[in-house]
Amino acid sequence: MSKTAIVTGGSRGLGRAIALALAEDGYDIVINYAGNAAAAEDTKAAVEAHGVKALTVQGDVSDKAAVEALVQTTVDTFGGVDVLVNNAGIVRDRLMRRMKEEDWDAVLNTNLKGVFLMTQAVSPYMLKARRGAIVNISSIVGEIGNLGQSNYAAAKAGVIGLTKASAKEFAARGVRVNAVAPGFIETDMTAVLSDAVKEQLVAGIPLGHMGAPEDIAEAVRYLVSDRAGFVTGAVLDVNGGMAM
Repeated sequence: MSKTAIVTGGSRGLGRAIALALAEDGYDIVINYAGNAAAAEDTKAAVEAHGVKALTVQGDVSDKAAVEALVQTTVDTFGGVDVLVNNAGIVRDRLMRRMKEEDWDAVLNTNLKGVFLMTQAVSPYMLKARRGAIVNISSIVGEIGNLGQSNYAAAKAGVIGLTKASAKEFAARGVRVNAVAPGFIETDMTAVLSDAVKEQLVAGIPLGHMGAPEDIAEAVRYLVSDRAGFVTGAVLDVNGGMAM
């Protein structure tokens, strides 16, 4: 029996690594992306190289109509949804006293409201099937805060609260909800940082290096698997020991 996973923000970085890891485990993959169609198609080809099916769907996860269309397309194409990985996220960094309201709204809408809308949209199918796994990508910043990221920290902290609340709501129907909180990972978001800033960040990581997207993908792979069948409402920190 085939299995289907939706990965939001699945075209690049963490999302791509997660999509590939789940494809290796036999999942057909729905790759949601916001705007980079070329990257989405490249990830689709890489997913299909694992012998599974893949579908790319453009859509803004903060838009309810787009989210409902994404989930309906998934169900129409593959017959259901077994796994949802809420990975889509943006940053609009600025010190709080200078942060524009639109920067606050944009980050909260994508990084938190998007998780709510996606979870709400897939839940009827998972609850009816009495099975399913949802993994929300939070952040170390949602646990310890960070200068210039009040919007991002608030959104990612909210993701943790949403994870725990939905885990309690869905548990009786066999649907598990967990979160992964990455530390500093080598992605497009961290690539723009100066070498001096990167060195400062690495100095605060006990393991002595930044993480790779595959480190997060492996955590997701575990949480959606039967090996984590008794795990729900958990936050798995993947940060090299930066926050304990």
